[in-house]
Amino acid sequence: MEVILLEKVKNLGALGDKVRVKPGYGRNYLVPQGKAVPATKSNLEAFETKRAEYQAKADTLLADAQARGAKFENAEATITANASPEGKLFGSIGPRDIAEAFTAQGIALEKSEVIMPEGAIHNVGDYDVEVSLHADVKAPVKVHVVAGA
Repeated sequence: MEVILLEKVKNLGALGDKVRVKPGYGRNYLVPQGKAVPATKSNLEAFETKRAEYQAKADTLLADAQARGAKFENAEATITANASPEGKLFGSIGPRDIAEAFTAQGIALEKSEVIMPEGAIHNVGDYDVEVSLHADVKAPVKVHVVAGA
């Protein structure tokens, strides 16, 4: 399936790129999320007439993400969790818990923006976690997991 990207998509392309994707990815994710449209002749013509509008929207999204990224500079969150005396958590700390901790501090964060390539946290300690606010804006944050009641 060929689609025209309406915004920059990580590992796929930039605004206006005509790319080939698997039908399910295009039909179930890119098109419903407003990130792309099918690459038909009429959609190509419509895109070219609205290219400046799409570019302005993309620039606004990037500027907003960069402003949010500045808030995450040197940001830290402390999460209290039940743990054994050895420091092993009863349960785990995932993206939702991290997003809630930062939101409680007044820094809005969605769980989908938290990147944890090693998976959930299972032990007490200090962890570096990446926050992806835009395809071009990423910010490292510190998460302190402490044992509590």
